[in-house]
Amino acid sequence: MALTVADGFPYYASLVGERDYRKLFNATDNLNLLASLSEEKSKYRYADGKWSIKQIVGHITDHERIMSYRILRFSRKDETLLPGYDQDVLVNNSRFDEQSFQDLLEDFKNVRRATQSLIKSLSVEQLQLTGKAWKYVMTVEEFLKATIGHEVHHMNVLQERYLK
Repeated sequence: MALTVADGFPYYASLVGERDYRKLFNATDNLNLLASLSEEKSKYRYADGKWSIKQIVGHITDHERIMSYRILRFSRKDETLLPGYDQDVLVNNSRFDEQSFQDLLEDFKNVRRATQSLIKSLSVEQLQLTGKAWKYVMTVEEFLKATIGHEVHHMNVLQERYLK
């Protein structure tokens, strides 16, 4: 049975498959695609009640921030159960649609650089440590795969529903 978005982190990690997650974190294809979009296009929603492209970029950035925090805690052997978060609350209470698309992309790049730095700092042993976020117990490495897989998911949605 195939995993779906409802399966959460395992679904996102599965989108990475056998690819090297480090290379995905260093790839610039998605950022280049986003940077090619105009300010006007970044406001696009493919249906009523759906997020704008700006909101998707902001959400990807927020998610990576949260996951990096979790990865940091778990890699330092902090066994505190970390709660989930409500993505709609975060997006609905953001200023993503008010911000310029360029500012959102710059924030995304800054968060990505911080994540890349964190990844470089982790030892092989730290990557195998486990932590629990919401209902998922996974290794640090699996959380990294789920983090970049989350971006893969949203970029797939952008390509299929927003940029056709």
